Amino acid sequence: MDIALPLLTLLRSRRTREIHLGDRLFYWSLKFFSILVILGLGALVFLLAHLALPALTHFGLAFFGRVAWNPVTENFGTLTFLYGTVVSSLLALVISVPISVSVALFLNEIAPKPLGTAIGFMVEMLAAIPSVVFGLWGIFLLAPALRTYVQPFLGYWLGWLPLFQGPPFGVGMLAAGLILAIMITPTISSICREVFRTVPTTIREGALALGATRWEMLKMAILQSSRSGIFAAVVLGLGRALGETMAVTMVIGNRPQISPSLFAPAQTMASIIANEYAEASSDMHRSALAAVGLSLFFVSFLINMGARFVLWRVERQLKGARV
Repeated sequence: MDIALPLLTLLRSRRTREIHLGDRLFYWSLKFFSILVILGLGALVFLLAHLALPALTHFGLAFFGRVAWNPVTENFGTLTFLYGTVVSSLLALVISVPISVSVALFLNEIAPKPLGTAIGFMVEMLAAIPSVVFGLWGIFLLAPALRTYVQPFLGYWLGWLPLFQGPPFGVGMLAAGLILAIMITPTISSICREVFRTVPTTIREGALALGATRWEMLKMAILQSSRSGIFAAVVLGLGRALGETMAVTMVIGNRPQISPSLFAPAQTMASIIANEYAEASSDMHRSALAAVGLSLFFVSFLINMGARFVLWRVERQLKGARV
């Protein structure tokens, strides 16, 4: 008995050391990879800033407010590309968000389970399609359909609005917005479905028991209680829309101009980099393109930070309402 107790104590202490060692290794591994991500982000910003320094030094802060883009005379500005990026992304959200939320509601709350599973799988498969395939589809099917049917129809009935004026090119801001809307729909829809699944069944049953209709139950019990999750899904969709390159490059028309018409060609920050960086013939041209890339990074960062702030405010309001 006297020998067994020290042996048992020794085994327990050894096991405790092994467990603590594993916990410490896991903790330091997570800390190392987290710091690595931050260092990678910092290295990316440093590289872009270093490459963009000649252009920013030459043009100053006016670079972000200049409309001109002429590689021959080395006259550069990023305002037209900032406009094209923001407008095409917001247009995609306007089209995609109602469709994505409606699809998520239908698949989760209305459709029979086998049908919901099948349609949900097909919707999620859209996210696996390469962007260049979307671009080819946009060139050969979407743009001709817009040029032949949609844009003449919109111009005839809504031509009094600046958004729908001008000749129907097919390619342009409207085509880019539609392509982006299709590409971000699986992301927003999938996240909304997961958010709707977290709503307890008792809330649904309670709303119906109090006399709410099916639509009122969906509106009060599902949509209102899921506002923060829906907003987070929209933010992720916006992040993808801001950085999308190939599909937008193939259908937006690639003309550096600012026009109120959705029919007019435009250009985004990602598309100008994809089109011209490989063929940039001067150091100033390459530096200007790097400055455009730096601008895209900060635009994405600021929009995401603003969205995080709004999400934090919404969550605080929801918590206050629950209390």
